[in-house]
Amino acid sequence: MPGLRLVNADAVEHLDTAAPYDVIYSLSTIHFLNPHRLLPALATALKPGGRLYFTVLHTNSAGDGPTSTVTPRPEILHLAGGGDLTVHMWVLTPEVWEDLLEQYGLRVQDVTVLDAPQDDSHASYRLFQAHRPARITARPRTAKPPVASAAVGVGAVLLGPQGLLLGRHRLATRELPGGTVEPGETLQEAVVRELAEETGLYADPDDVRLLGMLLDQVDDVVRITFGALVTRWRGEPADQPDESVGDWRWWPLDTLPPDLFECSAQILTAWRPDLPIDHAPARFTPITDPHTPTTA
Repeated sequence: MPGLRLVNADAVEHLDTAAPYDVIYSLSTIHFLNPHRLLPALATALKPGGRLYFTVLHTNSAGDGPTSTVTPRPEILHLAGGGDLTVHMWVLTPEVWEDLLEQYGLRVQDVTVLDAPQDDSHASYRLFQAHRPARITARPRTAKPPVASAAVGVGAVLLGPQGLLLGRHRLATRELPGGTVEPGETLQEAVVRELAEETGLYADPDDVRLLGMLLDQVDDVVRITFGALVTRWRGEPADQPDESVGDWRWWPLDTLPPDLFECSAQILTAWRPDLPIDHAPARFTPITDPHTPTTA
């Protein structure tokens, strides 16, 4: 077939490096891989608006149904040429699959029941139809109030030849380097310190340009975040010990991952209002013109 390219590779490794797909289809294979490893790769390998179709085992031929615990279990495969093969599979309820897909930025549109045609077989599968939203979503802030010394935060925008630098938080969201401002330091010094602590990159305060102040609230707690653009830095981003954010990667602006952290989403749209990112609104005051507040 003209234009057909066959790839024999580890699925996750391929998805992490492949150009974004319009459609990804998987027939009875997704349940063989840890969903916490596979689903993030699937989500980022789809273009915004792209679609995902896959089937997973729901009930085996012996009548053993799905579980609500995200752990693998042994399953016996009856090979077409004879003999059996014991493998480990994630056989989960549709509700758990939908929660996992939602966690990684994919939205389920339909689930179809596929039962075995033989009367003596209990085997049943589920066909999922999902998509990656055309606009990028943001995870809300926690309602837990900050400690008194951590009411002001910073977020750093680094745009290199390969795209925008984002890391993965242990809560599975993507976010900019940043954190809270410590007593006695300037905003630029906070950006430089957080950048080194989280990514191993080094910058000078003179190479940090403040974009402006974002003001929002969660319940009755007022939050203040300063966005900053780092124009020069040294080194390569890498995971740092004891940090909650890692897996630092460069993302092209036209294929940003879903489920950004809300603060990062607000900073990015204040910096580039044309980016298709959805998040709770925040009052943005540019540093260059503090008398003109706008909504980001």
